[in-house]
Amino acid sequence: MAGTGTKVDVRIGDVELMLVHVIRRFHYEVEQIQRVDLAGWRAIGKLHKDLPESNLASGTAVQIRPGAGAKDGLFPLQELVLRDILADCEGVVRWGGDDSTVNESLFYIDAGPNEERVRKVADKFRDWDATPGEGAGAEVNVLSPSRRSRADRLAHTQRSD
Repeated sequence: MAGTGTKVDVRIGDVELMLVHVIRRFHYEVEQIQRVDLAGWRAIGKLHKDLPESNLASGTAVQIRPGAGAKDGLFPLQELVLRDILADCEGVVRWGGDDSTVNESLFYIDAGPNEERVRKVADKFRDWDATPGEGAGAEVNVLSPSRRSRADRLAHTQRSD
């Protein structure tokens, strides 16, 4: 994966684009990800079918630091950046840290992979990737009021689901 030195097995296309965006921004802005710190597709037989981790079996989820899924595993500034990353994804990517059964290592597509809103966000990321100074790796001020407000609204919504 460009910029991270890692690889991950996920569903190709729009889903891949969104999950890669999350991984790259996490790597650049939250914590450097080592190869062993990233997991994608897994066989359904090794997953809890009634938990969001089952999304790994469809290639629509990744785990960053698998096994480190306990609550409060991030420093406050790291979570602030993570919330900004999720806000980039406009609610299409969900963080397992907001689920009733907390798994802070899990990030998954919270929509059908062929839904219009998935394509819309993926198109935004394609545009960013083609524009210098945009997208993962671009400098952003996660403390700006507009970005904080957007991230806080999404966090409230996803925690309520």
